[in-house]
Amino acid sequence: MSSVDLNAVLARLTLEEKASLLAGADMWETVPVPEKGVPKVKTSDGPNGARGASFSGDVTAACFPAACCVASTFDVDLAHRIGAALAEETQTKGARCILAPTMCIHRHPLGGRNFESFSEDPYLTGKMASRVVAGCQDKGVAATIKHFAANEQETDRLSVDETISERALREIYLKPFEMAVKEANPMAVMTAYNQVNGHHADSNEFLLKKVLRGDWGWDGLVMSDWGGTNSTAASLNAGLDLEMPGPTRWRKPEAVVEAVKNGEVSEATIDQRVIRVLGFLKRLGCFEDGSIPDEKAINKPEHQSLIREAGSKGIVLLKNEKEILPLSRNKVAGKKIALLGYAKTGMAHGGGSASVNAHYRITPWDALHEALGKDVEFSYAKGAHTFRSLPCIDDGVVDLSGGKGFTHKIYEPGRSEPIEVEHGHPNSDISVLTFRTLDKSATLEGTYTAPTTDSYYFTVSGLGPSKLLIDDKLIYEQKENCRDAMGFLFGGAPAPEIKVPLVAGQQYKVNIFTSPPAPQEGVDLGIFAGRIGLRTGHMSAAEHDKDLLAEAVEVAKAADVAVVFTGHETFWETEGQDQQSFHLPKDGSQDRLISGVAAANPNTIVVNSTGVAVAMPWLNEIQALVHTWFPGQEVGNSIADILTGRQNPEGHLTCSFPKKLEDCPAYGNFPGEYDNGQLKVSYKEGVFVGYRHFDRLSPDKVNFPFGFGLSYTSFGFSDLSVRPAGDDFDVAVKVTNTGGVAGATAVQIYVGSASPSAEDPIKALAAFSKVSLQAGGAATVTLKVTGRDIASWDEKSSRWEVKQGEYKFMVGRSAADVALETKMAVGARSYDP
Repeated sequence: MSSVDLNAVLARLTLEEKASLLAGADMWETVPVPEKGVPKVKTSDGPNGARGASFSGDVTAACFPAACCVASTFDVDLAHRIGAALAEETQTKGARCILAPTMCIHRHPLGGRNFESFSEDPYLTGKMASRVVAGCQDKGVAATIKHFAANEQETDRLSVDETISERALREIYLKPFEMAVKEANPMAVMTAYNQVNGHHADSNEFLLKKVLRGDWGWDGLVMSDWGGTNSTAASLNAGLDLEMPGPTRWRKPEAVVEAVKNGEVSEATIDQRVIRVLGFLKRLGCFEDGSIPDEKAINKPEHQSLIREAGSKGIVLLKNEKEILPLSRNKVAGKKIALLGYAKTGMAHGGGSASVNAHYRITPWDALHEALGKDVEFSYAKGAHTFRSLPCIDDGVVDLSGGKGFTHKIYEPGRSEPIEVEHGHPNSDISVLTFRTLDKSATLEGTYTAPTTDSYYFTVSGLGPSKLLIDDKLIYEQKENCRDAMGFLFGGAPAPEIKVPLVAGQQYKVNIFTSPPAPQEGVDLGIFAGRIGLRTGHMSAAEHDKDLLAEAVEVAKAADVAVVFTGHETFWETEGQDQQSFHLPKDGSQDRLISGVAAANPNTIVVNSTGVAVAMPWLNEIQALVHTWFPGQEVGNSIADILTGRQNPEGHLTCSFPKKLEDCPAYGNFPGEYDNGQLKVSYKEGVFVGYRHFDRLSPDKVNFPFGFGLSYTSFGFSDLSVRPAGDDFDVAVKVTNTGGVAGATAVQIYVGSASPSAEDPIKALAAFSKVSLQAGGAATVTLKVTGRDIASWDEKSSRWEVKQGEYKFMVGRSAADVALETKMAVGARSYDP
């Protein structure tokens, strides 16, 4: 580490210069003070790839499996390797800090950002996240654990107020962060958008002062989520070191100086915040080398291999009747296989800040052709309409200069003449992230030629008031601000579809207008204030209304095996909004596709790509079910490896898959209720999240439990023993591969009181380990269960307490299937927070 004296640097700075360091310079970089020797540093999203500065730029990046897929491997060594690879990717983007991992809890299946996080279980989340952090920082790149804390929903995420008991906070929502802090010492923590018990996370003294800095003794950098700072003095006093992004909204140097003069914040507090920023720069070597290299797209073969391996090992085999899988060459040679649904789409990642412009994306269609060669005859049909927004207009339009595209005009408020005119704008959308349109309105103008005579559906939606005119006739006007700005940002804001008859070859003048969101009393628009965004779509009625299901059923009838690929595209499962439905989109189309195909072909296999549990009304109609999560850029190869048997399935579910939404623990308390315009949600389920809740219900409430996963082989467990080791316990169990092929399984150790009270979960995951065995092979696995990890938070003593009594130590094939158990008397003990 650098030998620079941070106190000497601090002493050279004026109060105004100190203040300037406490907010970003732009979207990704911090503010330097070069004349005083203070460098800057660049950050980059995100959890499954280092995207770089642009959300949709030309510089490509490696797309790794989503956290839910990584956690499904139950392989901490693999998580460490992924962390190291993410660091290498971050460096190719000129950054030294990656905004990852995301480690909030899967509280509810409709959580829009669940895919980006690891699990419903805090222990699994903490262990996997710790290894990602360690792998990343071993390479000299700062990891940023996020979002601290309790960011379990996207609905009104900038302002929602969550009421959570301290026990639930400590045992469920803070525990993964505590584990990562104590086991891997991340260089940075990012605060959440939401409020926790009446206080925004960025100014929440309980979270930042009491817990993070106090109880855990952590000394790194606290940064806000992007646009997640809500005050000047309060956030400074609570411990928020860095407001992101820049330019600042709350920490203009003059505002900070004024707060100091008024006694709202002391200069000593400012110095504390600045020292954290300087220390961050020092740990990253910025004082010795403050350069920010140009972004590069470096497609490393070793990253390709790692992504394929991790993606396939995270895939979970949920059903396999009559051993229809694997579709090995000798089994399917000479047969016809129908690949339906999303077979030609690589469902690599979810939407939002986890999206990357991947180096490439392998589709299942291409991968299965490569894997099975000419031995099989493949057929295809889409089978279901799944679009959320109509595609933008990018063909058949010319701008006002006669070139391809639209003419984009930008206007100052109150002026009729544009201040900027750009010809050749590629499509009918305007990105909300375009800075030059801040506090301005804009138009897109062009001439569209209809390719066929038909009725066409048009949609228009804007961040602020917007309208669409065709041949100077108003087609649709959005008079109000978008009701879901975050949803708009990430591609999912709904808009009505307006039918317009057009004639082939005829030219139509198109004019689209949009303006910034209108100010609303009592509403802080945050990062959306003054910004414009426009999304315009169209589709012919022939395409829009086509009966895709009938076509798919006919294709399935003619095949020996039908494989239906289902799931969520990025605009259905995304940051910025929670899931619309527990059922696969759109409007039941994918559910109908599966049922229709299964009725036509008795050998139907479903391959589902979502980061969350979904309803499965067709489960008893199909032969096999494979759940892939979002496996990254090698998605097709990872899936093909499982389907053909190249890789024996070894993934285990990281969240429970309930049959009905009504049986979920947070049902009725998600996403909350409005009280005088303020969304409030009470975490009334307390510590009973995920399997902790379902353990108290009858087994028929879930389709598949936490920890479940099938294999093409089988495993037996025997010789369970538990031996005290001080305050901890050494648990040993013999694992045997009792099947005919090599494979791997996760040894899951659950612990719970032999006489649990109504206030306590029946059991909780306390240790796990991945073991690989050849056919007929056996190994004794020894795991450490710490006393701290079987303790509960006592709100009266404010300590972790293990109650005296008899405890069950269980080996589970899943949370609902205990293979072995033994009991042990455990004495009372307590631990500091």
